[in-house]
Amino acid sequence: QVQLVESGGGLVQAGGSLRLSCAASGRTFSSYAMGWFRQSPGKEREFVAADDWSGDMTYYADSVKGRFTISRNNAKNTVYLQMNVLKPEDTAVYYCAAHLGVGARLSGADYAYWGQGTQVTVSS
Repeated sequence: QVQLVESGGGLVQAGGSLRLSCAASGRTFSSYAMGWFRQSPGKEREFVAADDWSGDMTYYADSVKGRFTISRNNAKNTVYLQMNVLKPEDTAVYYCAAHLGVGARLSGADYAYWGQGTQVTVSS
């Protein structure tokens, strides 16, 4: 069993930055890959970013590439999403998720555990 708790969401103006954190507990953090997803009202959940167990391999949605960075600290059992140059269309509830395998996954269906989500609102 894995428990995930996100933090760091909030209200920010367009062009600003936020860093989301996701603290994990319950299993050896370095034994699984992590991902970030988001969902806006009326839209389906979409992939944002993912890494492998080491954090050396990272993947991004085209819409956030060059602006967002996923990273992890295995000693702290935490994965981060640094979000820069935020746009109003980035407004969503952001979820972190854990895949019980070492390779990165881009599909939400591959993730067994999810956090409760944190709201990010970007004003224009």
